[in-house]
Amino acid sequence: MATAATEKTLVNYSVEDGVAIIELTNPPANTYSYEMMSQLDAAILKARFDEDAHVLLLRGAGEKFFSAGAEISMLNSVTPTFKYYFCLHANETLTRLEQTPKLVIAALNGHTVGGGLEIALACDIRIARRGAGKIGLPELNLGVLPGTGGTQRMARALPKNKAIELMAEARLMDFEEALELGLINYIYDSDGYWDKVLAYARSFTPPSKASKAVGRLKRSVQSGSEISFSEALALERELQQLCFQSDDAKEGIAAYVEKRTPTFKGR
Repeated sequence: MATAATEKTLVNYSVEDGVAIIELTNPPANTYSYEMMSQLDAAILKARFDEDAHVLLLRGAGEKFFSAGAEISMLNSVTPTFKYYFCLHANETLTRLEQTPKLVIAALNGHTVGGGLEIALACDIRIARRGAGKIGLPELNLGVLPGTGGTQRMARALPKNKAIELMAEARLMDFEEALELGLINYIYDSDGYWDKVLAYARSFTPPSKASKAVGRLKRSVQSGSEISFSEALALERELQQLCFQSDDAKEGIAAYVEKRTPTFKGR
């Protein structure tokens, strides 16, 4: 592993108009190592506490890959114990991404396979670039399973039998088929793709949207799906009460009564 003095930047972080852009940067395929996953974890935490960031937007550098997953050469050179803790570290990072109380959008600008799809599955909304690549979890071809949350998130995104079919066959599919299955939300044309994705992300930021309410809605769905229905309803009520106490709720209700467009501030 690289030292702090020699560490290469593998994850870029910037904020544009309320959107935290997190870019995986490891050409040619944006594969991830322990170092990249550590930097991704740091970027997620930074965005979580960044008051200027209302939405997180993940993308891969370049146009060919969102991410092809873990670096196979790295996995081939480390011990089984390191592989285990690497998967544990990646699981913790992606769970942090999934549970971050801000909307997370994945811009699938190219091939999204293996661990790359596992990262995308931890995001809330996935937007692909038309004709830009394949998507799937082919880990079984290596004699292993999608071990950084893939088996669990795929089975929650699709009917269980379909999830098992796709993972067992280790099949890659076009973005169009993934859209039909509901694995991705949208496909945008290549022309102006990034601008369209960024505009979509900005639509969830103030003044257009009450971004904290969006984050609480996300938390209600993500956390509520893992507990009993009665507990989930209680969680929903608590989050709703927090919304009622917010400035944005006061603004939204007042704007409705006054028949005007609300101007939200994200608080």
